[in-house]
Amino acid sequence: MTNPLNPNNIPKFVNQLFIPPLFEPFKYKSPINCKVKSHNYRVNISQFKQQILPDGFPETTVWGYGGRVKDPIKGTIIQNYYSTPGPTIKAIRHIPINVKWVNNLTVSHPLAVDPTLHWADPNNTGMPMPPFPTFPPGYPLAQSPVPIVTHLHGAETEPASDGYPSAWYTYKEAIKGSDYIKSRYHYVNDQESATLWYHDHALGITRLNVYMGLAGLYILQDPHNPLDGNHSRLPQGEYDIPLVIQDRSFLDDGSLAFPNVGVTPDVHPYWRPTFVGNTIMVNGKVWPNLDVAPRQYRFRILNGSNTRFYNLAFSNQMPFIQIATDGGYLPKPVQLVSLLIAPAERIEILVDFSKLTPGTKLILNNTANAPFPNGNPPDPQTTGQIMQFTVLERPAVTPPPLPEVLNVLPSLKRNSKIRTLTLFVDGSPTKPLEVLLDGQKWSAPISELPLVGATEDWQIVNLTNGAHPIHIHLIQFRLVSRQDFLASNYTNDWLSLNGQPPFDHPTKVLPVEPYLQDGPTNPPAHEDGWKDTIQAYPGQVTTIRVRFAPQQAENSIPGVNQFPFDPSVEPGYVWHCHMIDHEDNEMMRPYKVINSHKGC
Repeated sequence: MTNPLNPNNIPKFVNQLFIPPLFEPFKYKSPINCKVKSHNYRVNISQFKQQILPDGFPETTVWGYGGRVKDPIKGTIIQNYYSTPGPTIKAIRHIPINVKWVNNLTVSHPLAVDPTLHWADPNNTGMPMPPFPTFPPGYPLAQSPVPIVTHLHGAETEPASDGYPSAWYTYKEAIKGSDYIKSRYHYVNDQESATLWYHDHALGITRLNVYMGLAGLYILQDPHNPLDGNHSRLPQGEYDIPLVIQDRSFLDDGSLAFPNVGVTPDVHPYWRPTFVGNTIMVNGKVWPNLDVAPRQYRFRILNGSNTRFYNLAFSNQMPFIQIATDGGYLPKPVQLVSLLIAPAERIEILVDFSKLTPGTKLILNNTANAPFPNGNPPDPQTTGQIMQFTVLERPAVTPPPLPEVLNVLPSLKRNSKIRTLTLFVDGSPTKPLEVLLDGQKWSAPISELPLVGATEDWQIVNLTNGAHPIHIHLIQFRLVSRQDFLASNYTNDWLSLNGQPPFDHPTKVLPVEPYLQDGPTNPPAHEDGWKDTIQAYPGQVTTIRVRFAPQQAENSIPGVNQFPFDPSVEPGYVWHCHMIDHEDNEMMRPYKVINSHKGC
């Protein structure tokens, strides 16, 4: 008989921070992409055990990525290595790579798969009717085989390599989703240097597969960028460290705990709209410590959690400098003392420990309510703490001055339509049936059909009582503004115009301008860069400028394709909420780019 593990009984800061190794590629000449040099990877997805809790606690059964890796410090090659988060893929700008993603999962899913959701359903069991069995055993035909498909989040990627949710496949590709094309994905790597990440994206079970461990970092570097080169003023090597922050809960046998009773169990027996764990895990270790030299470090931070936002600050209120966001370097360095990061967002910060006394212990804290912003505050003794830094007895190194300008971003001017898109809860706030984008489910006809080269403004009108991180595949975009609006009035009028969701057709657009209050708020400096995931707050209209062209394009012309691939082909792309419990239950919509021309 297993019981929940009390997080207060887990010693903090005894785990030492784990640095994921690097996947090691094979180099070869390829006919793909006009015969340029490419790098080739084989990445296996498997089940294994990992010591996530401190020594003395049981190991945890997880899923993760593995293969041929290189130790980032020693440089030694290790075969058949596995971890969660997975080993980091480090790519070079303008050198494409090919990744064969291999599903080696032969087990039943340890977590409760909810077959009442629109999901992969490899056994074609269809929609079950109540009464629903409890889990375990739940529905054995839903638990096995396990479908997976990998998405490279933030990448400019051809449709066939994007990890479309219904392009999933099972072990040995015995069963394939309706939109499966291939499992050997091609990434062109033509965009700006940035910290991206890869994770599972299978339809209806993303929350479960990612929670089991299917996530890892993908770092794209540009040797021609002075900030990335060997003579960069930024920290490099052992002082450039990734931090993948995720919340988890455990049972006393070391296994992962995840809810298996739904919030509306008479409709969805196992699905819950939010998951927040009672411990914090960084790079696959619960509440780790990192010993740091008295010098500057670069931390590449990913919020890899299902639902939880983090408001990060050091325990001594020490300032830090943000230099990059999702899609690359900010225009200028931004000094902060705290920073809110939503699920799927990445930030890169510089932290200077050079002025601290050796032996100083700092804690990176979290003060964000969960769910954000109207949920419960974190427990200061558990989820209010992320990790510890201990300053070593070493000679202090003063960091060099930063350039005043880090990046010159193109000026994006809208040359196409404005889309007004709502976020809406179907059901009551406490017992939602699903959360919808513009009132439509996944299976409704596609309503977003942007023209390649077009630059549109998307007005995201949040009619819910929570914040949602909205992610668009294929492109990076820019935040234009946020503005308060009369949410109740707009909701009532929107429902009067359209009826009660869900709809199997595009909604009638209700202009939001008459409902706006005060003036728009311009992007804060730390968000004034390339983004692929944006925080859309309740009671606000969040406007983003979305250009269906590559980052490096100086100008874009509607109807002219500047991507090195055809973005209009099947299966297309998606946009969705990156609270992945929402994504799994209809808060995701397909979209297609139209009228593109093939290029090489």
